[in-house]
Parts: sequence; structure tokens; C-alpha cells
Amino acid sequence: MSDRALSQSALADLADIPALSRWVRSGSLRLHALDYGGEGVPLVVLPGITSPAISMDFVTRQVTDLVRPIVLDVRGRGLSDDGGSYTLEDYAADVEAVVRGLDLRHPLLLGHSMGARIAAVTAARSAVPLRGTLLVDPPMSGPARGPYPTTLAAFQSQLDQARRGTDADEVALSWPRWPRREQELRARWLASCGAEAIAATHQGFETEDFFDTWPAVPAPSVLLYGAQSPVVTQAGAAEAGRANPAARLVEIPEAGHMVFWDNPGGALAALREALSRWVPGDRSPTSEN
Repeated sequence: MSDRALSQSALADLADIPALSRWVRSGSLRLHALDYGGEGVPLVVLPGITSPAISMDFVTRQVTDLVRPIVLDVRGRGLSDDGGSYTLEDYAADVEAVVRGLDLRHPLLLGHSMGARIAAVTAARSAVPLRGTLLVDPPMSGPARGPYPTTLAAFQSQLDQARRGTDADEVALSWPRWPRREQELRARWLASCGAEAIAATHQGFETEDFFDTWPAVPAPSVLLYGAQSPVVTQAGAAEAGRANPAARLVEIPEAGHMVFWDNPGGALAALREALSRWVPGDRSPTSEN
């Protein structure tokens, strides 16, 4: 039996989102995505470990003039089904199902944190043709690399708060730099994330090495990271540059791991600059993979 829940007030948030719900099957799983529409290049957005699709609305609605964002409720989160397992290969297969199911031609991928890892594996698998890949602060923890900075116990504590009922003020104790609306959405939507999905993904942060995949991510690719991030340290960024020299690395000042939430203006400006290279009239060729 699923341990996930969504309140009526959380579902009502969807009325304020300028996107349509789309549904795709990945095997037996039903996956939900928010499709912002338009005629632009498709941009498949993959959120982080405890971030349903709606949490990325404040980012995606700022780039609809450049692209057509489609934000996935990753399996075990939001309105998507629970999964039987939660490996990076499982997640990547889901992304491929979305690309095929929605008939997205040469989309861009944008992933934050867990989503960045998923985007990297999807790009490296080369099962669907992509225009480019943007990774935002991917966890660089892994075997012999030390633990992920946020403990599983910390995630579980926040999930417990959400299930008993929390509010933006309590969320602000953990995420004081976030905009108020994002604290409110976090309070209402975190309970839609499954404990098993979080635990399995967190374990993957320490057993699946990002650098096993990153060198195989084809160009064009961009890696955005927070200047103050404990997840992508300066040493990690330097290693990423050496491991995939064709990729472009961009440091976002005054941002930790939650890059868009910590410095919305700087992060959005960097995102728009990256996207502008790959939309019609750009200078970068489509990657056929």
C-alpha cells in the first residue's frame, strides 16, 4: 500500500499552473507530466529527489518564450505511480517513454540534482535523439567518494513533517533562502513523495557513481553548479571539466545545491543563456545521438 498522500489544497495548486497534465505509460507505470505547450523546442525537465513537477513551475514558466517545457513527476513522486525499483536505468527508461509517448522530436533535457543524474544516464544511453543536455548540480557522491551531504534521516524527518501536516514557516526552518511560494508548495506537495523512492534514490547517490556516466554524455552539454554547493564542490567541478572536456561548466554565484531556489535571478539568467544556444536560430547543431 502506498504511503503517499495529496491534500485537496495541493491539488488545487494545479489550477494556478499554466500547463496541462499529460499522461504516459512506462511499462506498467503511469507517469504524469506538466506540459507548458507552445511550438518551441521541447525541454524535458527532471526534478530532484523530493521535488514533484509542480516545484519547478517558477523556473519553467520563465523560459516558455524559448522552449516548450514538459516537467515530469518522476516515478514515486507527485501524481506518477510508484515504481518497483528506482535505479538510474529505471528513471532513464521513464524519460525515454515520455519522449516517445509525447512524440517529442529532439528534445533538450534539463535535470536538477537527482534529475541531473537521470538526464546524464538518458543522454549516455542514446536511446532517443536529443538536442542537448543541461545538468544542474548533479550529486557527485558515490563509491569511495564520500556520502551525499544531506542524510537520509534528514529527508525522512522532512517527509514525516509533511505527512503530519506542515506549513511554509516550518519548511523555512530547513530552507530559509527559498521564495515564500516555493516554501508553500513544498509544504503541500512533499507528502506526494514515497519513502521507498527517496530511500532507494538516496542509496543510489552513494552506490551509483556520476563519473561512470558523465564522460559518456555527448555534446552539446552544460553543467550548472552552485558556487556554494556542498554537492558539486570546486574539486568536483574541476574533475567534471577534466572528465568531459567538451561540456561547458557554468558556476552560479551565491547559490548552494538548490541553485534555482537559492539564486533565482542568476540561475535563470544562466539557464536562458544556455537554452538560447539551442533554440531555432541558434549556433549549436542538434545532437542526433
